[in-house]
Amino acid sequence: MKVARLHAAGEVRILNEPSPVPAGDETLVRVKAVGLCGSDLHWFTRAAIGDTPLQRPLVLGHEAAGITPAGQRVAVDPSISCGSCEYCLEGHPNLCPYIRFAGHGLQDGALREMMAWPNNRLAALPASLSDADGAMLEPLGVALHAVDLGKLSVGARVAICGCGPIGLLILQLARSSGAAAIYYTEPLPHRGEAARHFGGTEWRPGVEVDVAFECAGADGAVEDAISAAKPGGRVVIVGIPDDDRTSFTASVARRKGLTIKLARRMKHAFTRSIRTVEAGLVDVRSLVTHRFPLTKAAEAFAAAQRREGLKTIIEPWQEA
Repeated sequence: MKVARLHAAGEVRILNEPSPVPAGDETLVRVKAVGLCGSDLHWFTRAAIGDTPLQRPLVLGHEAAGITPAGQRVAVDPSISCGSCEYCLEGHPNLCPYIRFAGHGLQDGALREMMAWPNNRLAALPASLSDADGAMLEPLGVALHAVDLGKLSVGARVAICGCGPIGLLILQLARSSGAAAIYYTEPLPHRGEAARHFGGTEWRPGVEVDVAFECAGADGAVEDAISAAKPGGRVVIVGIPDDDRTSFTASVARRKGLTIKLARRMKHAFTRSIRTVEAGLVDVRSLVTHRFPLTKAAEAFAAAQRREGLKTIIEPWQEA
């Protein structure tokens, strides 16, 4: 089978390797679609993410969908928590210290033609969802978790600071949750246009919101979120910064008495993601703007790094 492995920053090699042999609790999945995430770009550009460096050539990709040998179309939940530690037992599997995550550390991800994955981490895809839709369920789960942290209520005013795919998904969820006003900040014109398409209004200084979501991994977006949040409001930081540090003007946040929360991946959201898309509450399909075969993975990463379009999808079985 063909595999795309990251060997160093900016160096993705296409290799031929044996297909994986599934363990007793695993199923072999023919991977049909893989989304490139901002965290994948951290690996690609820096050969690291946060304080975790590249330890060996790694198969990236954690937003995936495919088909089993039995013909069942599935979406892949990339997170394998231990299920028995304090945090898992308290209902926070995303905080499990023993977690294995596709395309992270020593755990190979989905940028390959075949992958073996635990049965209980595979979700059946309804016929109404395409393979690319299935790959979008994981980022939608991240957005759902962020919205949960923000405790949105009907009639709330919301700001989205950074309108990549996660920000646009949060924007749509805020609209579906009954937000009275949704503002956005975004330096890239085509992403700002997408935010307006989904009902956002460009934020201007002086406009205050109940909840602000930072979705860019940049201090400028964090400052926008702090500025937009009203006294006593909430800020949810979703983005991952390039240099593993986030900073903001402390006096402003302190004077406002803000509650600041940081989102880590998703929590109990995969089934909700499927229901949300099926119900038409969120449009994931239009966010997919670029598609590449696996053999052109390096070009796909380069396009995503340039922030072309919105979501880049790699289709491992697509011909070049």
